[in-house]
Amino acid sequence: MEKNALTNGVEIGKRNGGLLKYIGPAFITSALVLGPGSLTLASKIGAIYGSQLVWAIVAAILLMMSYTEMSTRIGIAGQDSFIGIMLTKWGKVAAVLIGIGAFLVTSSFQAGNAIGTGIAMNALTGVNGKVWIVIMTLLAIGLLFAKQFYAVLEKLMLGLVLAMLGAFLITFIAVKPSVGEIAKGLIPTFPDGSMGLIIALFATSFSIVGAVYQSYLVQEKGWTIKDAKYSIRESYIGIFILGFISFLVMVVAATILNPKGLMVNDASEMGLSLEPIFGSWASVVFMIGLLGASFSSLIGNATIGGSMLADGFGFGRKLSSMKVKVSIMIVILFGSTIAMIFGSAPINLIIFAQAVTIFVVPFIAISILVIANDKKIMGTLKNKLTSNIFGVIGLLVLLYLAFNNFKNIFFS
Repeated sequence: MEKNALTNGVEIGKRNGGLLKYIGPAFITSALVLGPGSLTLASKIGAIYGSQLVWAIVAAILLMMSYTEMSTRIGIAGQDSFIGIMLTKWGKVAAVLIGIGAFLVTSSFQAGNAIGTGIAMNALTGVNGKVWIVIMTLLAIGLLFAKQFYAVLEKLMLGLVLAMLGAFLITFIAVKPSVGEIAKGLIPTFPDGSMGLIIALFATSFSIVGAVYQSYLVQEKGWTIKDAKYSIRESYIGIFILGFISFLVMVVAATILNPKGLMVNDASEMGLSLEPIFGSWASVVFMIGLLGASFSSLIGNATIGGSMLADGFGFGRKLSSMKVKVSIMIVILFGSTIAMIFGSAPINLIIFAQAVTIFVVPFIAISILVIANDKKIMGTLKNKLTSNIFGVIGLLVLLYLAFNNFKNIFFS
C-alpha cells in the first residue's frame, strides 16, 4: 500500500511538472491582446449598460479561442512559419501583405499601450507619466535584448497575466456584484445605442492578428505533434483568462459606476472611482492590474508587429534574430514617440489603422481557415467540423467589422 502511494505520488509529480511545460504561448497571446484599450472599453460598457452586454464578451472570446486553437495546430503541424506557408501557397505578395499589415496595425495602436503604462505608474507613484513612458520603453527594449528573449517573454507575460487576474479578481470580490444581473447579461440583448460599443468589444477581444501570432509562439516554444493535446488545451485556458479579466472589469464598472450614472474615459478613472468607497487600497490594486495590461501589451504588441514584418520580408522569424529584434524595437519606439509628442494616438493614425484592418484582418482569417483545412500541411491536425463552424462564424463577424469600418471611414 505504501509502495502504491509512493508510486502515485511520483506519477502526480511528473504530471504536474509536465503541465508547467504546457504553459506559455496562449498566456502571451492573452497578455498582448488585453491592453489598456480593452480595459477602458470594458469599463465604459459596464458603466453605461451595466451587465447587459456580458454575453458579448463571451461570444467574442469563443471566436478568439477558435482561431487561436487553429493557429496553435498550424504552428505544430507546419514545417514553416505562417507567413512562410503563405509564401509557398499564395506567393510573395500575400506574405508581404500580411507582414506589413500586422506591422501597421500594431504600430498604430502602440501609443495607447505606452500611455497606459505612464497613467498607471503616475497613479501609483505620483511621478509624471511621461517619465514612466521613457523608463518603461527602455525596460522593454532591455528585455528584448535579453539572451533568451522568448523564455523571458513567457515568464514575464505569465507573471503579468497572474497579476492582472489577481488584481481584478480582488476588486470584483470587493464590490460584491449581483449574480442575478450577471446571469441576465448572458442573454443576448442590444440596448439602444449599444451597437458601436459591441462592435468595438469584438474588434479588441477577437484579435485575429493576436490569434495568428500564436502559431509563431508555438514554434518558439518548440512544441511538436506529440504536444498537440496539451498545447490545444493551453490555448483555450489562456484565451479564457483574457475574457475572464475583461468580464471582471465590466462587472466591477456595472456594479460601481452604472447605478450612479458615472462615465469613464479611460481605465484609470475606473480605478480612481473605487477609492471613495473602498479606500486607496482598491485604487492601487486596480492600477496594478492596469499596469500589467499596459506593459504586457507594450512588449507583446510590438513583438507581433516586428516579428511578422521581418518574416514577411524574409528577414527571419525567430525572436533570437537580430533583424527581428530591431523590427520589434522600431514598433516600441514608434508608439512611445507618438505618446510623448501627442499624448495619444492622433485620429488620422487611428483611421489609417482601421483602413488597414479592413483589408488585412479578413484576409488573415481566410488564410488561417485555408491552411487549417489543408490535409497536406495539417495531416491529422486538420480542422474538424466544429472548428470550421466557429471559423466561418468568426470570419462573418470580421467581415461585418470591416464593412462597418469602411462605412465609417468613407461615408460618415
